[in-house]
Amino acid sequence: MWRAARHEARRGLILLGMLALAGCASLGTLNAGKPGAPLIYSGTRLDWYALHGGCCPLDRFGAEPPRYPALDLPASALLDTLFLPFTLAAELGLGLSVSGGL
Repeated sequence: MWRAARHEARRGLILLGMLALAGCASLGTLNAGKPGAPLIYSGTRLDWYALHGGCCPLDRFGAEPPRYPALDLPASALLDTLFLPFTLAAELGLGLSVSGGL
């Protein structure tokens, strides 16, 4: 039983490492802050754009696609879904003053 759990943990760490090496299109596009660049599902759209051979991603999205966009696509879709309320508000021009911490 311990051996199976250790094997699953090792596989999870390898997958996490691969995702880290692949980069993150969602964070890259949102950090770029390029005027006129898409915000809603921007990382997913950048990955999809790269997978279909789109030229000039830097001009369109303000960020380069990750090295392995097919590997990054599921994580970008998840992050873009989590960030959706914020990107919708930004696209609509609404200011959200969010604060946190202790």
